[in-house]
Amino acid sequence: MAKIETKNLNLWYGSFHALKNINARIEPNRITAIIGPSGCGKSTLLRVFNRMNDLIEGVRMDGEALIDGKNILGPEADLVALRKKVGMVFQRPNPFPLSIYENIVFGQKVHAGRIRKSALDEIVEDSLKDVLLWDELKDRLRESALRLSLEQKQRLCIARLIAVKPDVLLMDEPCSTLDPQATARVEELMRELKSKYTIIIVTHNMQQAARVSDDTGFMLLSEMIEFGETEDIFTKPRDKRTEDYITGRYG
Repeated sequence: MAKIETKNLNLWYGSFHALKNINARIEPNRITAIIGPSGCGKSTLLRVFNRMNDLIEGVRMDGEALIDGKNILGPEADLVALRKKVGMVFQRPNPFPLSIYENIVFGQKVHAGRIRKSALDEIVEDSLKDVLLWDELKDRLRESALRLSLEQKQRLCIARLIAVKPDVLLMDEPCSTLDPQATARVEELMRELKSKYTIIIVTHNMQQAARVSDDTGFMLLSEMIEFGETEDIFTKPRDKRTEDYITGRYG
């Protein structure tokens, strides 16, 4: 079974048809990149998977978006449980104005209620180890998260997500504010994390998509033009529009 699957998925913002008959199949424990020019619907598609588009007035959808075989677009969907299962990393790191420690345990306190201090300590250590930050921050846990570097803040935001044990990580241009060295380290982290999570990344950086992803979807004018293994998309695309975009003829 696919981890995530869309079937004839459509989304409108008012009268604007932002996603048109999207069909895609995302396998578990792989990195899937969504590429395409600005305004083509990449981030809108990403936000379908944790229903963040619901926060925008006038949005409506039809078709299906399945996670583990269950349609998340139905009225019976539990949005709190969904957003725990499907976490999101944004373009700019958004740590809370709290300590490093409190940032990581915030979700646990919301979702799990009362929990022993020893259990929280273990969650903090495990989460920071998973994002390769434990050695750097283990003696700074009571410091404000706002004092960290941009790269550390982005890793911390990922640690905050995985502390509540999601299944899926959505990443919307997670390296757009980082320098090349920091970008390389975050890309390395993605490769480490895919053994535990299904990762979907929206990126304008085609070189990044080629480096880190297993599968790629190319979007244009609200449609999914082509979806498949990254090597095939970049070396032998089936659609001329995909080839034109990848070779820089437009976009």
